[in-house]
Amino acid sequence: MPHSVSSTRRSFLAATAATAAVSGASVIGASPAGAAEGGRPATEQAPSPELRRILSEIDPARIEATVRRLAAFGTRHTLSDQDDPERGIGAARDWIHAELKRCAAASNGRMTTELQSYIQEPASRIPTATRITNVLATLRGDVAPDRVYVVSGHYDSRATDVMDATSDAPGADDDASGVAVVMELARVLATRRTEATIVFAAVAGEEQGLYGAGHMAEQFKTAGTDVQAMFTNDIIGSSTADDGTRDPHSVRLFAEGVPTSETEQEANTRRAVGGENDSPSRQLARFVTDVGANRATGMDVQVIYRRDRYLRGGDHIPFLQRGFPAARFTEPAEDYAHQHQDVRVEDGKQYGDLPEFCDFDYTTRVARVNGAVLWTLAQAPGTPAGAAIRTSSLTNSTELVWTRGEEPDLAGYEVVWRETTEPEWTHVVEVGDVTEATIDMSKDNVFFGVRAVDRSGHRSPVAFPAPAR
Repeated sequence: MPHSVSSTRRSFLAATAATAAVSGASVIGASPAGAAEGGRPATEQAPSPELRRILSEIDPARIEATVRRLAAFGTRHTLSDQDDPERGIGAARDWIHAELKRCAAASNGRMTTELQSYIQEPASRIPTATRITNVLATLRGDVAPDRVYVVSGHYDSRATDVMDATSDAPGADDDASGVAVVMELARVLATRRTEATIVFAAVAGEEQGLYGAGHMAEQFKTAGTDVQAMFTNDIIGSSTADDGTRDPHSVRLFAEGVPTSETEQEANTRRAVGGENDSPSRQLARFVTDVGANRATGMDVQVIYRRDRYLRGGDHIPFLQRGFPAARFTEPAEDYAHQHQDVRVEDGKQYGDLPEFCDFDYTTRVARVNGAVLWTLAQAPGTPAGAAIRTSSLTNSTELVWTRGEEPDLAGYEVVWRETTEPEWTHVVEVGDVTEATIDMSKDNVFFGVRAVDRSGHRSPVAFPAPAR
């Protein structure tokens, strides 16, 4: 008679993990310690005392003041006046730069600022040659300065008519809220030492066609910069939908599947091994839930398996187009009665993207999610490079290989896995300071990944292995 199996598929995997072989040694941290508990991903990372201190310093009053100041420039339309000291995008640009320079002054030389400008020739929504300027603050890492993480918000705004460069367009939610988060994180982190480099960016030209972010991404690409993650914060100022319902403890994170930059052959290979849900951006999204959705931030991260919303797009897209992992934070449900609406009073109701419709405590919590993610990324080892599954022979075990990182505090690596129907990693095993591991489980049945660990316990994002012969 056939052997009777009473365990579920999940318990089978856990039991298999307990007896799996890794490079000839016993697996440690397998089941039950290596399995997810209470619905949490097995890869979850608890905030350290230092991270909790950082998150406590993020100030809602400063975020509110920044949003109100940006809204007070009247309009920040990309085609508005660049020389008026009081009104228009030029005045906003100069104020943001001055504020970031104040942050840099507290960094003991680790943070620098720049105005990254170029002339955009006539194009869609750009009728005449126009100077577009990104305002950047770069906090250089001490250990791995060439590894870069980018966080952005766009400081340009628009009225109902996207070509109207003169009417009031305060743009409080879209996107002074995102810029306020970027500036507040720059202030808080400027006094800290990070291992990797963080770039805080306020970009222009978004409403006209993602021009500023496109220029920034192209500059990184041309320079060969190792941008391992990019986040844009766009429309994160309110938790209230257009029907009045509120969701004050959730933020959406849009993350694409098959990378925009992949060739058709690469995309077909990914689909053949079932990797549509395991792009670098999806691994980045999982990392965000691992470190940013907890009591310390007060937020739940709702990962959306899409590049962005219907009919629209954010500043992460130019980064995706150039092969960088990137994702977009945005509020749980937008209020279209105020977004992109001209400032007016109609039937006794006020309309327009005004600070009065923002929830600054909500934006502060979104800032804490960003802060937890950026700090952990910048302190942890980089995502493992060269991760692959050997497929040269037919076996019921799995051989994983990867390239050892160069971080001086690197402690080793962990192999993670999950069932093909699971959205999150459910199991973790330590494999030590090695560059290959054999798991006594079939590569046909589960998805595997590899992540790096340093001596302080910081974990990198997971690398999804490609098939290799």
